[in-house]
Amino acid sequence: MLKKFSLFFLVFNSICYSQTGGEEAFLILNTTTSARQTALGGKVLTFLDDVNQPVWNPASINLNIDRHLSANYTSHIGDISMGSVSYAHRFSRQMETMHANFKYVNYGSLIAADEEGNETGTFNASDIVLSLGYASLIPNSNFYVGANVKYINSSIANYSSSGIAADFGIIYYNDYKPYILTLVLRNVGTQIDSFDGTHERLPLDIALGGSYQLENVPLRWYATLDNLQKWNIAVANPSNQTTDLEGNVTKESISFIDNAFRHVSIGAELFPKSVINLRLGYNFRRGKELQLQNVRSFGGLSFGFGLQMNKFKLNYAYSKYHLAANASTFSLEIDLNRELKGHNPRRY
Repeated sequence: MLKKFSLFFLVFNSICYSQTGGEEAFLILNTTTSARQTALGGKVLTFLDDVNQPVWNPASINLNIDRHLSANYTSHIGDISMGSVSYAHRFSRQMETMHANFKYVNYGSLIAADEEGNETGTFNASDIVLSLGYASLIPNSNFYVGANVKYINSSIANYSSSGIAADFGIIYYNDYKPYILTLVLRNVGTQIDSFDGTHERLPLDIALGGSYQLENVPLRWYATLDNLQKWNIAVANPSNQTTDLEGNVTKESISFIDNAFRHVSIGAELFPKSVINLRLGYNFRRGKELQLQNVRSFGGLSFGFGLQMNKFKLNYAYSKYHLAANASTFSLEIDLNRELKGHNPRRY
């Protein structure tokens, strides 16, 4: 029964988060809980002023997010809920800023059944991740490097599994350039304990990200190429298969270009430095894998906004997964530095 439940969660995560289901453990590592990032396609790696960003790119830890606190919540499909808390702090002038994050996914109450399908009650399932990160400037350069260490725990009914992982990132940032570039290696690690004695791989991800600020327009573009460690990530969509008069089924044919675009997510942020920000994003892989034949479902599309109110910033994102599945994400960020008179942190 446990194997069936484990497979269910892996496949479910594949549908919701556009990962390779059934092949890897701890897919919570690739879930997005930040409303700002979710609204821009879910894969942004180059925020330098967002305390939630280091979860995806530890090289983004910097003095701009010192004493920033953020709480995030997503009302997901069915009874699933997920959220996170992030905080950054610089302990002394001799140290750079450190970052901590707690993230969870609660799958709610599920029906338990025996091998014959007879219901035997209910059970709960959940995942959590604890992470700690640090970054530093490479002397005499515009490159910043950082690393996260993470502890992961997953539970299904009375069974549990745990693991450890690390992220590594490098960012190129120059105050006089309109662009930011970064390379990130995420989820390098292993299971410590498995559910049934069979150890599974963690969802390793190598990603290249960039952003560009237009000169005369208050608009910043974001683009990310993910899963660079594996070229063929496309999965045929059952909705696009065809059946002839003799009952022969032909699966969706995935072209070179189609597979290439499934590595891409893009986003645009209007008025990025203003009190009100507007955001729009698109995840090509999620859009293709959840596409319905002859129906425009707008899967893969996301949008949202940000509102700055003194030391508080509220972010909201709406994600379109399917005609029957959408999600709303809320984030509240607090700048604790604004309580200190004359405190003006330096730029990254």
